Parts: sequence; structure tokens; C-alpha cells
Amino acid sequence: MTEHVRVAVIGAGFGGLGAAVRLRREGVTDFVVLERAGAVGGTWRDNTYPGCACDVPSHLYSFSFAPNPEWPRNFSGQEHIRAYLERVTDVFGLRPHIRFNCEVRAMRWDADRLLWEIDAGDRALTADVVVSATGPLADPKVPDVPGLDGFSGAVFHSSRWDHSYDLRDKRVAVIGTGASAIQLVPGIQPDVRRLTLFQRTPPWVLPRADRRITAAERWLHTRVPATRALRRGMLWGIREVQVNLFTKYPDQLGWIEGLAKSHMAKAIKDPEMRALLTPDYRIGCKRILLSNDYYPALAQPNVDLVASGLAEVRGSTLVAADGTEAEADAIVFGTGFRVTAMPIAERVTGAAGTTLAEEWKDGMAALRGTSAAGFPNFLTIIGPNTGLGNSSMILIIEAQLNYLADFLRQLGTLGGRAALDARPSAVRAWNRRLQQRLQRTVWNTGGCDSWYLDAEGRNTVVWPGSTGEFRRVTRRVDLAEYQLLRAARVPAEAAR
Repeated sequence: MTEHVRVAVIGAGFGGLGAAVRLRREGVTDFVVLERAGAVGGTWRDNTYPGCACDVPSHLYSFSFAPNPEWPRNFSGQEHIRAYLERVTDVFGLRPHIRFNCEVRAMRWDADRLLWEIDAGDRALTADVVVSATGPLADPKVPDVPGLDGFSGAVFHSSRWDHSYDLRDKRVAVIGTGASAIQLVPGIQPDVRRLTLFQRTPPWVLPRADRRITAAERWLHTRVPATRALRRGMLWGIREVQVNLFTKYPDQLGWIEGLAKSHMAKAIKDPEMRALLTPDYRIGCKRILLSNDYYPALAQPNVDLVASGLAEVRGSTLVAADGTEAEADAIVFGTGFRVTAMPIAERVTGAAGTTLAEEWKDGMAALRGTSAAGFPNFLTIIGPNTGLGNSSMILIIEAQLNYLADFLRQLGTLGGRAALDARPSAVRAWNRRLQQRLQRTVWNTGGCDSWYLDAEGRNTVVWPGSTGEFRRVTRRVDLAEYQLLRAARVPAEAAR
């Protein structure tokens, strides 16, 4: 028999678990969380590569409603963040709602019954409301490299680390120089025989102000919660001030580039290598990376830097676009994720009989980063243009949870079976304002090709303002921005 629930949440990472907690706080207990893996954690479950850690301070990279006074470092590692999410799951009693190993294969909107039909493999469900919290860093992006299928060694993506393969005394090629690569390169460099880093574009790297949080600080944060809140508030406030440089005054970022160059010069003494590692675009255009050991690792004698992308694989020989060749026993791709083309969008069919991916073929767009036109009662956590270039995504998630809560409240006041569908005109107006504001930001004007931009060069990822502003614009649902839909008949599942 098909199970019917009030709300179905997809994903058990920060977004999905946060939605589950908020639903319970709003008195909604008739919900499930559909998780394709066998444990909670999302990207912090999947990414287990050596050196994996967060580049946002721990006291800001956590839920405001679930503070953790025991964070061990300013920037905590993957294992501590995953443990935090496991603890949130248990403290808030979420496990009875989670369906593990339950991947959503397809979803279809039933316009007659005003509900979503969900195919989750062995499980069939219907839901009045669906919350998609699959996240942008869920599905790895591996480039189609000619000859890769003929490589006889180990090949894996940083987010699917093969712990059964021993890298010690191996020749390892790392492809990419993004956030994962600058952590895993120092993590494996001491153990491998030779490390070859293929760099298509150098990143800007700043020092990482990391240290152990002392026992006295942890004691104080536990016994005097106000100190914990003060620490979080200061971390937030600094980033709220900084965001204006990225969104309004990108031409004034030069002094930060000077800090980055000075940071590099301390470890990289070879001027030719420094030139190869110095970006030719404005800092902030791509994600700014934080590391104290990336440059020292590159300066080691067993590391080769290839200032070109991987173009071809010939047996055990890797050939760069500039013709440079390197031998390798293993290839590790640190090439990021499918951010501007959310894989879940291919599986969601809306009111017009088209998938969300088809509707987004000209670029992702959603009202207040949450509601796509033609997909009633479907809300996205970390949707289009909700990404941040300088702060904690948990702040964005919590703002969207406020919007979710008000969406359900408004839906409950309408009487009878009803659904809310974002008006196309409202989505267009919202997106038009966003794109206008983005035109002067560093992400659009900085002169780089980043994962913030889609194939057509549109910025469909970043929010062009502060987190405080985003919280304000998602505090309430404006019913004028939605069409009210009424059911033709009451579904039997809901009537029981």
C-alpha cells in the first residue's frame, strides 16, 4: 500500500535534518526524510578524504538551535561535523522519521489530487508537500577525459575516497585545485612517492586562522551560553561587513590579494612557481580558499605542479593540455560537483508534465531561492541563488526553514485541500532583480570561470547580499506571489 505523509523531505544532510527539526517544532510529525545512503550527514558523510575539514568557523557552521560548546578547533574536521549531525539526529528524535537507503528515483505532481507521487525504489509514497534538501555538493563531477577508461590504476573522486587503496609509495595525480584539493594534497603528500598536481586555474589562498579551542573556552561556552552566542555573533558580524566588498566594491579587494601573495611567498621561494600559482583574476571571483599547509606541500621535492588541465590518458601516462606528461599509479579527481545542474531536477515532473531540469534549461530560477513555478508545494533548501561566497550556509538554511514553516502555516489556513504554486511572473521578477544586482559583484566581474556560473555564463548559484538580508526576505510567504490551487477530489490516502 502507498504511504501518505504530510511532508516528504529528501536528504539527511544539514538541510534535511534542519527541516526535520523545524517540522517537529511546528507540530508537524507526519513526515519522512528520504535518504539514499545508510547514514545521515550529507556531504560530511560522503567526503572522507585525508585532511577534509570545513572552511567556516565551527561556531558559525552549526545550527543556532543546536549549539555545540565542545567544538575542538576553530575549523573542525569532517569527523567532528559528522558526529555533530549524528548528535542532532538523536537529540531531536529524528531517526524514526528517516528512511535510509531510500533514493528518490522519480516524483510526479498529481494535479487532480494535489499531491506528489514519489517513487523511491521499493517504497512508494505520496506527500502533500515535498522539501528537497539534496544540496549542491552531493553529486561529484568527473570530466570526460579521453583514454581514462584505459587507465589501469585506481581512479576516484575526492568525495568517493577509496580507503581500500594504499597511496603509500605510489605516483598519484591530483586533478583540480579547488577546496578539496588544497586539503587533500597536504594530506597525502608525505606518504606518496610522487604527487603531480594538474592545475587548470590557480586559486587564491589565504592563511587559515585555525587553532585548538582550549578546555577553558569550552568550559566557559558550556557554563555561560552567552559567551557562546557572543562568539557566534562576532563571527557572523565580521562576515556581514565583508560581504559589501564582494557585492558592491570588488575593485577594493586588491589589498586582500596582497595578503594572499605574501602568504604564498613565505612558502614558495621559486619566482617561476609563484608566477604559476598566482591567479590572473580578482580575488573572490572563485571561492577563496584557506590553508596553511597547501603551499608548503607544493614546495616539497616529491611534488610536481603542472599548470594545465588534464587532456588525455594514455595507459599510465597522463597528458596535460600543454603537452606535459606524467606517469601515475592513481588518479584523484578534485573537480567539484554538479552545482548549476541539480541532479534531482531531472527526477521531478511538475504540473505541466515537464521535469524541473527541462524548465531550468535556460538557467535555474526559484522564488526566494525556494519555489519554482509549475512545481506546487515543492520547496528547495539551498536552491538557486542562495549560495554564499564568504559566510556560513547554515545561516541560509535556517532562513529557508523559516520560509518553510510559514509556507506550511499559510497552507493550513486556506481550508480544505490546497496547494501553492509560485507565479511565473513573481519568479521572473525575483530573478531579474537578482541578476541585476549580480552584475556588479566580484563573482560576475572578477574575470574568472567559476562553478558559480552556468554554461551560458549566468550566475545561478550566489546570493548577492548579506545573510541578514536573506533572512528578512524569507521571513514570510507573500501569498500574492503564489497561485492557489484547489483539489478536484480528496485522495483516499489522506482521508484515512
